[in-house]
Amino acid sequence: MPHALIEIAAGDLDPARFQEQVIPDCRPAIVRGLVADWPVVQAASLSHSALRGYLESLDAGKRVEVFIGDPAIGGKYYYNPGLQGFNFERRTLTFMEAVDRILGALDRPGAQSVYMGSVPTGDCLPGFAAGNPMPLSDASPRMWLGTAANVSSHYDTFDNLACVIAGRRRFTLYAPELIGRLYVGPIDNTMAGPPVSLAASAPPGSDGQFPLFAEIRDQALQAELGPGDALFLPKLWWHQIESTAAFNGLVNYWWDATSAGPDLPYTALLLSMITIAERPAAERQAWKAFFDHYVFRTNGHPLAHLPAESRGLLGPLKPDNYSKIRARILHMLRML
Repeated sequence: MPHALIEIAAGDLDPARFQEQVIPDCRPAIVRGLVADWPVVQAASLSHSALRGYLESLDAGKRVEVFIGDPAIGGKYYYNPGLQGFNFERRTLTFMEAVDRILGALDRPGAQSVYMGSVPTGDCLPGFAAGNPMPLSDASPRMWLGTAANVSSHYDTFDNLACVIAGRRRFTLYAPELIGRLYVGPIDNTMAGPPVSLAASAPPGSDGQFPLFAEIRDQALQAELGPGDALFLPKLWWHQIESTAAFNGLVNYWWDATSAGPDLPYTALLLSMITIAERPAAERQAWKAFFDHYVFRTNGHPLAHLPAESRGLLGPLKPDNYSKIRARILHMLRML
């Protein structure tokens, strides 16, 4: 069944509904007006100067990384030809130097694009979280500011709640199960952590290079967000982010909304790459059957034929089995 984009008014969403209905559905959801009453959104709606003053009042003087691109790239931060380098420069500035660099570029035709991303507000803007509360997540907020930009299609291994505080954002989304047709780039030579979809990030007219992507291009979902709007983006959903106004700001929250403990599914994926990925095809199929049975449980619980009290480590993870299985894994790794 094709995915659909859910849209919810902030007044219709409380933390209980978010936790019990939206998160388990694992589908993107727009929440209109979720943070419209935040002081940072109100300041940004007044003027760039008002926003600057608000941020300066919280500034701790920390240094941050900034992407700077020549006008020729049009705010599209990407690889150089051959995937060996990147088409932008990384610089380290203080937070307010970066803000001033961004705002200063707005008044200069042909100026370089400037992008400051994933700034931990707990370090750089103490008091931001308390002044701009988020009832739907207890994760620490991060801030993204910049001129008009296009962030290449990528996924996150955490759930994401992205809140627009200034400008406009267009998210173009592809479902996780389309990964095989998205022509994913290197997982270690990346612009900012996660790999990108080369096909979904390519300019129009590139379908000839990516024939499998041409078959699923029209399955994209698009979310248009303005100030105060938010997008819940479940982990592993591919997303390209275009900030289309001259000045744009976003605050996001990353957390594992369905975690039973401290370990991440991506850790298991990487471990499987070295333990299974290059074994003979027939053996991989055998392990796939075991993963389907024990992990993905396509036919239900693997010990459904036994009484609950006889399921041992395959009983509920909480309160004890999570730590027991984890201890067994760590023991096995130490034995190598």
